[in-house]
Amino acid sequence: MENSTPTTKEFALTRQFAAPRALVFQALTEADRLARWWGPKDFAMVSAKVDLRPGGLFHYQMLSPEGHVMWGRFAYREIVAPERIVFTNSFSDAAGGVTRAPFSPTWPLEVLNTLTLTEAAGLTTVTLRGGPVNATPEERRTFEGHFTSMQQGFGGTFDQLAAYLAKL
Repeated sequence: MENSTPTTKEFALTRQFAAPRALVFQALTEADRLARWWGPKDFAMVSAKVDLRPGGLFHYQMLSPEGHVMWGRFAYREIVAPERIVFTNSFSDAAGGVTRAPFSPTWPLEVLNTLTLTEAAGLTTVTLRGGPVNATPEERRTFEGHFTSMQQGFGGTFDQLAAYLAKL
């Protein structure tokens, strides 16, 4: 039976954006907007398709600065606009199938994430919480061992979101 909840220490990151919650939600859920900011710093989004519904996918292709192609996907579980998105995140192939991370043979195949958005005084706070599902003990240890790099990676990605929102 599938374990649908994280089975290890949870990763968490909170960030405030100077934009209304509805706009931040659109930036997190619309393909043309995601293509302008999602991903690691200096990566180029090549393609992005979003089917925003439980059971739908955000499937994307990125190009690294060195020219390496990387695919990823979010499999949406719950969407409560504009306050919450629950999805499993994984590396992917061109057809949308789940694949191993290119950087680690022990990275979990799927990470269950919950994004929550709250708004106060014109600022939107986004909180990301997540942990591996259906993971081996070794995969859970690998995940926990990458918290610092995930803080840096998501921090850089959220910097790009902040820059994108500032241009609107």
